Amino acid sequence: MEKILMKGNEALAEAAIRAGCQCFFGYPITPQSELPAYLAREMPKRGGVFLQAESEVAAINIVYGAAGAGARVMTSSSSPGISLKQEGISYLCGAELPCVIVNIMRGGPGLGDIQPAQSDYFQATRGGGHGDYRTIVLAPASVQELVDLVYDAFDLADMYRNPVLILGDGILGQMMEPVVFKERPARELPPKTWATTGKMGRQKPNVINSLYLDPVQLEEHNRKLQRKYQEIEEKEARWEILNGDDAEYFVVAYGICARIAHAAVEMARQEGIKVGLIRPITLWPYPKKAFEEVLSRAKAFLTVELSCGQMVEDVKLSVDGRAPVYFYGRTGGMVPTAEEIFREITKMRGHS
Repeated sequence: MEKILMKGNEALAEAAIRAGCQCFFGYPITPQSELPAYLAREMPKRGGVFLQAESEVAAINIVYGAAGAGARVMTSSSSPGISLKQEGISYLCGAELPCVIVNIMRGGPGLGDIQPAQSDYFQATRGGGHGDYRTIVLAPASVQELVDLVYDAFDLADMYRNPVLILGDGILGQMMEPVVFKERPARELPPKTWATTGKMGRQKPNVINSLYLDPVQLEEHNRKLQRKYQEIEEKEARWEILNGDDAEYFVVAYGICARIAHAAVEMARQEGIKVGLIRPITLWPYPKKAFEEVLSRAKAFLTVELSCGQMVEDVKLSVDGRAPVYFYGRTGGMVPTAEEIFREITKMRGHS
């Protein structure tokens, strides 16, 4: 298969078209602007719809309309823009509408800067808007995985009638790596009989809504959503464990941090430290079972993030007090080196 050297944002955009994305609605913001720029050029040539909306708020609400009509639809932004979309994301979850949302994270809070960050973890995994809802969150660690997870994102969205968030960062969006666009067999997905495409022989039209004025109905709707989220937790958690067979210590990292942490793990192993790496691929549902696999022999865990400490809370919940959990983070667009993480691994071993 042919390898193509592509920037992360553009590879993601190409993968979306190949995955059947019919519509894209967005608004430019660094460091993800190459993504909509690519789609603006390519989608009209290939039978798709591209629209630059007047704002992020407008874009997410147009997504709502296209998803309601049954289209495969995507939007993208970077941290402050995703914040603006939160009301619409809550509406999409409440109305059970499938779509793909891409966040190429940058530093914050506020306007922050345009450098890479992972400080939107809470927003992504806890539901950044109002109400009890969840989005499936995928965390790629390479440009190839950006491509592969786009296909999965659209399928998961359609399978569960739920928005799926791809959580990247400014490094992944801007870096160039060789990628392969693999042909995939079509996944069997439920038909979109709920879509607002006319009566189609039915006596009554489909109605898509997230408003329930009767509290009994709203409670039942929430219970239905929770049953769906429980099914997703049981079936869709994904992770990777590297150097785990004999490891006594574990580094936990996702996205670009996981790649740097893997280099640090290799450095530590050359010094005789038995350390492995747990890389969550889904941030929600969080892969708690990955920790269950190693807790019987793990002496301690080190969480590494481009934040002041967010995923570390899920690590602590997964470990459940059965081993110490340490944290190392850089923020503001600063990125740790493998040497820095190696030093933290040696400190962890000294404390445990």
